[in-house]
Amino acid sequence: MSDLEPIDPGEALEMWLDRLEATRADETIASYGYRLQSFVEWCESEGIDNLNDLTSRDVFRYDSHRRSQDLRVTTLNTQFGTLKQWLHFCARIDAVDDSLPPKVEVPTVELADRVNDELLSAERAEVIRANLERYERATRKQAMFELMWHTGCRLGGVRGLDLGDCFFEDSDLERLRHQDDIDSEALDNVELPFVYFRHRPTTPLKNKREGERPVALSSEVAGRVREYIDVRRVERVDPNNRSPLFTTEKGDRARVSKSCIRREIYIMTQPCHYDGCPHGRDVSTCKALEHGQEAGCPSSRSPHPIRTGAITHMRDEGWPPEVVAERVNATPEVIRAHYDHPDPIRRMQSRRKFLEGGA
Repeated sequence: MSDLEPIDPGEALEMWLDRLEATRADETIASYGYRLQSFVEWCESEGIDNLNDLTSRDVFRYDSHRRSQDLRVTTLNTQFGTLKQWLHFCARIDAVDDSLPPKVEVPTVELADRVNDELLSAERAEVIRANLERYERATRKQAMFELMWHTGCRLGGVRGLDLGDCFFEDSDLERLRHQDDIDSEALDNVELPFVYFRHRPTTPLKNKREGERPVALSSEVAGRVREYIDVRRVERVDPNNRSPLFTTEKGDRARVSKSCIRREIYIMTQPCHYDGCPHGRDVSTCKALEHGQEAGCPSSRSPHPIRTGAITHMRDEGWPPEVVAERVNATPEVIRAHYDHPDPIRRMQSRRKFLEGGA
């Protein structure tokens, strides 16, 4: 304890968040700050203005305080997981004793509870794709859903795509030949089509430069995106002289906003837009059909369950965790722990190819 240097919790938190700026997107840093703000406020209420004085008993009391607020176990898991990461940082800067971070207990949750939201099942995804093909052909909605389901990308990834990030023809590859991080010899053998997710200051990826990656597309999905580009996409340029893939039809902003994408996903996943209501509601009076209320439909989903469902579907189809991880920009451990929500029968079928000579 005698080697510790005094620092208040708020200052230590700011130091950690500043440290993360080089490797994390702004939204990720903001989420870490939000998760720890309640701890900083609790310390203030308890008169702990110097982290040197923080003990494992204090952390235990804070744990009890949070549990008494009837928070979901998944919420406690993320909050105390982040608290533990931060306290490891605090130990490195001599703010707390080295023995403290390992004593923080992160609540464990069952695999089913680890899925952040209800995933979008493969069956539902195919129904949505069929409806979009029939009623929304060549629209922004169709192209957006096809890319999100096929690549398993995050909302920020699909929003940040530019027209120049789509590589459908050999001539498109010329845009990559003079980039330092691209092997020109590899371009001679690369197979098309694919999209290239790029980190840029105004459209950051969650993991910044580490999140940059080309992702292969099937010819069918690429065809739907090309139809949107050729038929329905409005040609617009944003203030940074970039040509967004997904543009708005009017308004000051050329690039579609995150809130707009969320709303369109909510609408796309409402069954009653194409079929009857499975919940027995009167569509003429249903509040979930009003603007801004779409999330009120029990069947509607936000963008994240599309990612969860897509990753689960890849695993059910037999894709190894390491391959899925590179495609969706996650680690194999995260894939297994947070996204892999298997269908046991499909998973068994996907393993059959590993049997030698039958069984």
